[in-house]
Amino acid sequence: MKQITPALEAHIAGEVTMLASCWKLTRRDGAILGFTDHDQDITFESVMYKAATGFTPSAIANSATLSVDNLDVEGMLTDGSITESDILAGKYDFAAIEIFQVNYNDLSQNSLKLRRGWLGEISLYKHQFVAEVRGLTQRLSQTIGELYSPSCRATLGDSRCTVNLAAHTVTGSVTTAISNQEFKDSARSEATGIFNFGKITFTNGANNGLSMEVKEYNYKAGDSRIILVLPMPYPIALGDTYSLSKGCDKTTATCFSRYSNIANFRGEPSVPGFDRILETAGTRSIW
Repeated sequence: MKQITPALEAHIAGEVTMLASCWKLTRRDGAILGFTDHDQDITFESVMYKAATGFTPSAIANSATLSVDNLDVEGMLTDGSITESDILAGKYDFAAIEIFQVNYNDLSQNSLKLRRGWLGEISLYKHQFVAEVRGLTQRLSQTIGELYSPSCRATLGDSRCTVNLAAHTVTGSVTTAISNQEFKDSARSEATGIFNFGKITFTNGANNGLSMEVKEYNYKAGDSRIILVLPMPYPIALGDTYSLSKGCDKTTATCFSRYSNIANFRGEPSVPGFDRILETAGTRSIW
């Protein structure tokens, strides 16, 4: 049961209501954005909710079951609010969202909470975005546990891997910008492939503070090239500086030879694969 003040409850029960829907977004970097479907800005609990943003939700259904919430929020991409480049940069990934209604004529009546959750998948098209809102029950649908695998299940540098990434991280700068996904650093002299699956973090320029996985690193004297898995949201420019960590293909060979960390390998390379199972099944007599 939703908790509301008696004054707001009486207002909702009346024949004519003056309700406005509000959406509060709290990004992981702490930035807070507010939106409303009212025709004027609303300031509620020290947060300004901007009007005329085209920020609208799909129908909200409440039930007593534990089914996953089915709610989308869509809005317009604008220069002064939510931009395409910020979405592509991941600034809104897993942002907390609160949706509620207020009596815009009397904000002292407090609010009616409609939904609370996190932003999930975001789609972009024709200067619009559609964001999936994942509620608390979304966590109940996630699989907990691990499966046997020949490759390592740990993430390089995490608490299970224990590799100190600082000792395997280098710095550099862009000497030739090819695209948002590819550039050259003529000062790189490490062997080809050593940064494959590693992570690059830009430390200045338009992509300052943003990270991306490295797809391919090729060494050539005075012309080393780095290709990223996905394009950066902002242009990569000449002189942009970065930090770059070595990668791991999650095999025992790399774990042993590159990081001397085989004791913490989190895989089962000796477990028979499907080819062995099929081979055994093919030689078994049916009589």
